[in-house]
Amino acid sequence: MTRFGFLSTYPPTRCGLATFTEALAGALAAGEPYMPTVVRVLDVMDSRHGAEDLNRIPSTVELVARNRVTMRAAVRALDECDVAIVQHEYGIYGGLDGDEIIPLLRSLKTPAIVVLHTVLSAPTAHQRVVLDTVCKLAANVVVMTDNASEILMRTYSVKRSKVRVIPHGVPVSRAVRATKDGGSKRVLTWGLLSPGKGIEWGIRALAELQEAGAPVEYVIAGQTHPKVLAHEGERYRETLQRLIDDLDLADVVTLDDRYLDDSQLADEVALADVVLLPYDSRDQATSGVLIEAVAAGIPVVATGFPHAVELLSRGAGMIARHQDPQSMSEAIRTILGAEATAQQMHDAALRDTQDASWPAVAEQYRVLADRMVAIAA
Repeated sequence: MTRFGFLSTYPPTRCGLATFTEALAGALAAGEPYMPTVVRVLDVMDSRHGAEDLNRIPSTVELVARNRVTMRAAVRALDECDVAIVQHEYGIYGGLDGDEIIPLLRSLKTPAIVVLHTVLSAPTAHQRVVLDTVCKLAANVVVMTDNASEILMRTYSVKRSKVRVIPHGVPVSRAVRATKDGGSKRVLTWGLLSPGKGIEWGIRALAELQEAGAPVEYVIAGQTHPKVLAHEGERYRETLQRLIDDLDLADVVTLDDRYLDDSQLADEVALADVVLLPYDSRDQATSGVLIEAVAAGIPVVATGFPHAVELLSRGAGMIARHQDPQSMSEAIRTILGAEATAQQMHDAALRDTQDASWPAVAEQYRVLADRMVAIAA
């Protein structure tokens, strides 16, 4: 019976890695007599969470940036496990490009699976050194798409034998499309708000649709990312609201600043006719929002970041050009203008994600971990 440890952000922190780790840890713990150990990555000590939040956290240690005491405690906690599953993103660990993860991995005796959430095709020299070193110290490296695997092999010094492709998981229960009696079609974007999400281009695409006479509304759901809020406040959200007002879209574009729980998000997704991901990034290797939208069977319009190109190429949606509201509006109009097209995308989406439920994904991690433990024995 493999004992799992996790190193990652974790709820009550609100970010994609935290949500990913909670879901994977929960799926691996299902039916087991123990809870996994979680080392929760923080910028600063967190004393704000209450009893309800703490009940969500398994056996937990905190790793605080630039704090060697917490690093030693993190290593001790993970060394009590059979396998450590480490989430890697440059921005979550302390140091330049998150290089404080390197001494931790060097100190770790427990074999580690490192899960890469970002694989840059054109890294800086230091980013390349960091990722090369992280991968060298890992027993196995997991990426979530074939594209990310290809970039990793082409750009970094990583042994091919270490690399595994395991998809991003999705909830077992899928949204049921709400029945609507005519009226406006709804476009939905959700997730934590931050510059680079390209929301301004989505708003401009709605303006294009309005000019064409299309009865469409746009809901943008999500709080501002905690790190953005700490450094910039609500500047980005306020910029978006001014754009909405300037384009006279207040009646058809809604900025919803709630952090949606699973039930609330399912309700929003059920009402959507199209999910729009107008991201500026051309390097995004993985998007949890994308895979959840596809798994729900909602047609997706996304800019051409790698995960979208790979996943939508099989028919679940359409690719629009970056920072091009006309391209986005044309793709949305194509989907909304033909029920048969939307249905074909729905069917393709469910087909492409049928093996991506969290229990199925967790089983792939379990098989990999069991193999590592057997080799180490």
